[in-house]
Amino acid sequence: MAVNMKGRSLISINDLTHEEIWQIFDLTKTLKLNRLSGAPHRLLEGKKLGMIFSKPSTRTRVSFEVGIYELGGIGLYFGPTDLQLGKSENISDTAKVLSRYLDGIMIRTFAHQDVIDLARYGSIPVINGLTDLLHPCQGLTDLFTILEKKGNLKGLKLAFIGDGNNVAHSLLNGCSKTGMDITIACPKGYEPDKDIVAGAMANAKYFNSKVEILNDPKEAVKNADVIYTDVWASMGQEKEAAERKKIFMNYQINQELVKLAKDDYLFLHCLPAHRGDEVVNEVIDSANSVVFDEAENRLHVQKAIMALLL
Repeated sequence: MAVNMKGRSLISINDLTHEEIWQIFDLTKTLKLNRLSGAPHRLLEGKKLGMIFSKPSTRTRVSFEVGIYELGGIGLYFGPTDLQLGKSENISDTAKVLSRYLDGIMIRTFAHQDVIDLARYGSIPVINGLTDLLHPCQGLTDLFTILEKKGNLKGLKLAFIGDGNNVAHSLLNGCSKTGMDITIACPKGYEPDKDIVAGAMANAKYFNSKVEILNDPKEAVKNADVIYTDVWASMGQEKEAAERKKIFMNYQINQELVKLAKDDYLFLHCLPAHRGDEVVNEVIDSANSVVFDEAENRLHVQKAIMALLL
């Protein structure tokens, strides 16, 4: 049964019910088919989406801007110096003002609290386009891509290898809410947030799936249906990049490691990829890799999210 999500914000996958996640996926399928067939789907005619970017972006900006346009609306881009957000104007005042002009806000920023505050003080939907803590639109896209390729999610095993970062956090939330097993392998000291792991374990218990946090990448990848990695140093961690490269080198996704997964494993990466660091060309360019389908699906999934919320 369809759930009315209009007026809601999307800050975390964990805020969504199992049914709401599937509602997003069902609408994503429809909108993707509409786009491929050329069928009009201007569900947000005249709607205005403010897009706030404290961090630069390729996929997030293009997919949201194209997405709102294809749905019949308009996207307004605000770069790091375009707003006084949290500088000469507090977030509460900015949220209240933007709510008078816009129908929704997408924000890609550093501090997760900024997204929470925008949603709290504004009166329009806020979509988390990425924070240092979470990346829910990416996580939903990853799950949709796996569903598209494998036909189901429940009972599959996803192995995330690398830093316990915002992408790992959203995959923990998403896999545990859809019945997927997830194993994360990180170097010691780089594990995901303990509260997010605890929440995922509670979800997994309810949906009868498994959550594991390991330090051994080989153990994590054994019999995996999906292998996922991300950059070792995220935006804002550039000064740590050289040190992280030494620490994470044993976590590289290479031909030797992927032999431990199932023969028909999928390789995912949210991009941009640092080829030769977290993944070698022989894997990211292999027949098992679906990274460009995954990147395309950002557009379709985010269109569904915008259509449902706005």
